[in-house]
Amino acid sequence: MAPRVIPLVDQRRDAPLPVLGDADALGDGVLQDRRRRPLTDLRISVTDRCNFRCSYCMPKEVFDKNHAYLPHSALLSFEEITRLARVFVAQGVRKIRLTGGEPLLRKNIEHLIEQLSALRTPDGSPLDLTLTTNGSLLARKARALKAAGLQRVTVSLDALDDAIFRRMNDMDFPVADVLAGIDAAHEAGLGPIKVNMVVKRGTNEQEILPMARHFRQRHGGSVVLRFIEYMDVGATNGWRMDEVMPSAEVVARIATDFPLRPLVASAPGETAQRWAYADGRGEIGVISSVTRAFCSDCSRLRLSTEGRVYLCLFATQGHDLRQLLRGGADDEALARTIRGIWTQRDDRYSELRAGRQADRAADGSAPRRVEMSYIGG
Repeated sequence: MAPRVIPLVDQRRDAPLPVLGDADALGDGVLQDRRRRPLTDLRISVTDRCNFRCSYCMPKEVFDKNHAYLPHSALLSFEEITRLARVFVAQGVRKIRLTGGEPLLRKNIEHLIEQLSALRTPDGSPLDLTLTTNGSLLARKARALKAAGLQRVTVSLDALDDAIFRRMNDMDFPVADVLAGIDAAHEAGLGPIKVNMVVKRGTNEQEILPMARHFRQRHGGSVVLRFIEYMDVGATNGWRMDEVMPSAEVVARIATDFPLRPLVASAPGETAQRWAYADGRGEIGVISSVTRAFCSDCSRLRLSTEGRVYLCLFATQGHDLRQLLRGGADDEALARTIRGIWTQRDDRYSELRAGRQADRAADGSAPRRVEMSYIGG
């Protein structure tokens, strides 16, 4: 078998900023794209670094000791992030999720959480402020995160079996430390806690039932386990369709041991399909981004750690807001730019993938997508 060649090309290029009209600068709190999808969720990557080397996100053969991370001067400061977040909230954002890389690697992340937790919507409501983490530092930081104003956490965990988990994170990190972090988050009041498991056929599908069994009994059912289909994000994870286990198979496998009943979505634009255990002992979710596109009501926008806006997890280009920030633009100019970016949005990658059109540009070439480790999951 020929070796897999991974081109090392920086795909963090920018799309041109939209042509701006004379729309109200700060808007009316309701912003829709070309498909009438509102902007309600903002995901902010605070670092491009991670202490894990999961093969589906940051494979070690690419992100090795010689990998060039962004210099600190390129990263948005906490004050810059908070300023942009304030403008986004004026456009209708109600939920902010901090991501990475691994966000808990960002020094003094609690200070940013304090600033963001002080923001209010136009009607005076607090934001839904959450964070996604691999759990490696959660045990030592959970109380400080809660005290700073964080409301909830989502923890990535792909196996309970220690040997499988160590192979998947590829840094020999023990599963016991992540479980201790989940316990610490619960004790600190960072809940309800979501645990995300990426299911990769041939790698960890044997962990589906042990994970379900463990977390349905954990903390009185207050931990929600979610199974995510292995996705074709970026260009470095060697994604193949035959390694995807459809969510329908996951649900069927769990239902053989624990009967399930479907639940309605808890919020508009929710990515997970929800299932409750028939005996009332909690629930699970499945995120089917490969086999069941949810583009039609996607309300999420992503802000990279250096201030680029991406309109889709599978985007090939971003819009540079850092240049505006550091070039002296006022909040009205930032708001007009954000409105222009979102109102021109037409992204629907997963729907196109389902129609076998997604990976081809007009000339037949395959555009390179941005890496998940750069803009967050």
